[in-house]
Amino acid sequence: MRKPVVTLAVWAFALTGALGTANAQKAYGPGVTDTEIMLGANAPYSGPASIYASFPKTMLAYFAMLNEKGGINGRHINFVTRDDAYSPPKTVEVTRALVENDKVLAIMAPFGTPTNAAIQKYLNSNGVPHLLVQSGGTRWNDPKHFPWTTPYSPTYVNESRIIARYVLREKPDAKIGVLLQADDIGKDFVLGLKEGLGAKADTMIVKEAMYQSTEPTIDSQIVNLKASGADTILIAAQNKFASMAIRKIHELGWKPLIFLARPRIRSPACWCPPGSRHRPAS
Repeated sequence: MRKPVVTLAVWAFALTGALGTANAQKAYGPGVTDTEIMLGANAPYSGPASIYASFPKTMLAYFAMLNEKGGINGRHINFVTRDDAYSPPKTVEVTRALVENDKVLAIMAPFGTPTNAAIQKYLNSNGVPHLLVQSGGTRWNDPKHFPWTTPYSPTYVNESRIIARYVLREKPDAKIGVLLQADDIGKDFVLGLKEGLGAKADTMIVKEAMYQSTEPTIDSQIVNLKASGADTILIAAQNKFASMAIRKIHELGWKPLIFLARPRIRSPACWCPPGSRHRPAS
């Protein structure tokens, strides 16, 4: 197990404080020298979530800009990213390489719910900081069991609770269908939706349709949701699948009230068909 070298109280890019501690103690751990800090992350440069490659690319650009200005306390940030194709087995492989071969100080803002779930235990068991996870899963905020993991995003559970409150207020007789990814993303969205709807959840949610991120199409799921009689849809899906869902809904001539959840990168919103009186949730 690697020995802790910094205490993580707040890590919203607050490397300055950590570096000040390292300077004072003159006791450096993996990934830290007098001139450099090495951070690592898995990244979806290929595979079904490759649209999210903009996240690590933006970080790389930010650190390049920061290094041009002298870095942090004189240290440059060497941010090493490796493609995991949004595949949990590959995430394990590239993360082990970053930790054991590249000797990074921390895994910084790694992307994905199933991918980070695959490495969370490994990183915590080895005392490797697992910071600002790019996912809204509730499991990242569990300091009792995973003290080395810190969350970044608001949770999917809270997001769907807000959506549920909006539906109860604006469309209390809604028949809700849910398109969900078959992992913790989908589970958390359904959990929050049911909590938000309370006693009405069993009668208002008429259909849940799951998909795998490797599926080429979700047409059958959308057809089944329409057949359920749902007039309101929560699309708890990533960009590619959210786009395919909207297209198929249009092709079917179906006009439900649609909520697009945050995994599509942008903030949650609802799309209201022409003539609807409903407004985006807030």
